Amino acid sequence: MTMASATTELTGRKVTVLGLARSGISAARLLQVVGAEVTVADTKPETELTEAVTRIDRTAVTLRLGAGYESALAGADLVVISPGVPTRLPALNEVRQRGVPVIGELELASRFVTAPIVAVTGTNGKSTTVTLAGRFLERSGTKTFVGGNLGTPLSDAALAFVQAEGRHEVPPYEYVVAEVSSFQLETIERFRPWVSALLNMTTDHLDRYDSFDDYVEAKARIFENQTPVDHAVLNFEDAGVVRLRPRVRASVLGFSRTARPEAGVWLEGSRVMAAVGGRSEEICRREDIRAPGAHNLANAMAAIAIGLLCDCSVDVIRRVLGTFPGLEHALELVRERNGVRFVNDSKGTNVDATVKALESLEEPILWIAGGRDKGADFSLLREPVRRRVKRAILIGEAAPRIRAALSGFDPVSQAGTLRDAVHLAAREAATGDVVLLSPACASFDMFADYQDRGRQFKELVNDLP
Repeated sequence: MTMASATTELTGRKVTVLGLARSGISAARLLQVVGAEVTVADTKPETELTEAVTRIDRTAVTLRLGAGYESALAGADLVVISPGVPTRLPALNEVRQRGVPVIGELELASRFVTAPIVAVTGTNGKSTTVTLAGRFLERSGTKTFVGGNLGTPLSDAALAFVQAEGRHEVPPYEYVVAEVSSFQLETIERFRPWVSALLNMTTDHLDRYDSFDDYVEAKARIFENQTPVDHAVLNFEDAGVVRLRPRVRASVLGFSRTARPEAGVWLEGSRVMAAVGGRSEEICRREDIRAPGAHNLANAMAAIAIGLLCDCSVDVIRRVLGTFPGLEHALELVRERNGVRFVNDSKGTNVDATVKALESLEEPILWIAGGRDKGADFSLLREPVRRRVKRAILIGEAAPRIRAALSGFDPVSQAGTLRDAVHLAAREAATGDVVLLSPACASFDMFADYQDRGRQFKELVNDLP
């Protein structure tokens, strides 16, 4: 589909954007520019959306908030939903029954992006891999958009392409690197990345999906529209990812720390090797990768495969890997105090991420965890906690469930607030210990999001005398 035909499809059409989050606001702006008649709706009342409403041009769009949101769906020719809106919402089922398409912001935006799209999904590691791949491209002098589910919505990039086309200018980006979530992939129709990457598949979001298989099916849609001229980067160590390989029509590159793929990236002793485009070469030594942990080695391998597909030089890739410390809120060292390291892993919002965090640290751990349960199997934490943790300090709604799942592990405390947890950990920690915030849960019981939780943790730690 060309940009012109995508625009023609929407000009003059009544489009409702459901969900006044960052991506919904971005989608509304894109739709306005291409000539749609836009209504923005949200199930929350305006009193809970004050900041978001200020970002909407109320003279150009119609707002329907709170109990009246369903009226915004009645006359729509198309409905665009934000990732946080459940696709099985009864009001949306009624829309579909009338034959009205329901798509997501990712699908909408992709129709206006004319540069190759690199899309990265998986349970964990998406943001790190996207950030690394983006830096490889940017440091190579390539104009690159980095965003999607991470940070800036894809509709912002799409809008830049539309505006450049309208001014007869060269496209604003040569590559678009996007983190994509299972929620976003649920609502695609034509979305076709030139490079897709599936990093891993572990249990998550069972508060949204009926089963793990349903979650896998959503993730697998990233390959749905790819052809043999496209590329898929797959984690050959992950059984769930490997199980999907027969469904992939794109050219496959694997990455693995334990075996050599025919094409892709692997570990050979302490050397990170790659075979992309027919020739094998050493990229770097394992110890040259600054971001800590075995999981970040896997993320780096996926990013290397992407970078080489996009013609980044090995020298650039090596320099970036040697200087990139990791993301904020992902095993981020906050402070060392009296011989105790305080580490912020607020991005560890599921059990698998927390297991990886626990296993990446060699010191005795005082572990702060808990939050809103997403249907996780906390019993998977029992063995790594037994081996690595000196004391568990639990907070939030899920604290009782985590405590029950750790049956047989005695040093467990419950704290009423994150402040209480930090102060308790600081009192009990001895020289050589690590205080680790890695919640294994969503943040929404006590915080705005995982970033808010991580920043509050850092403030509390830095305020310790």
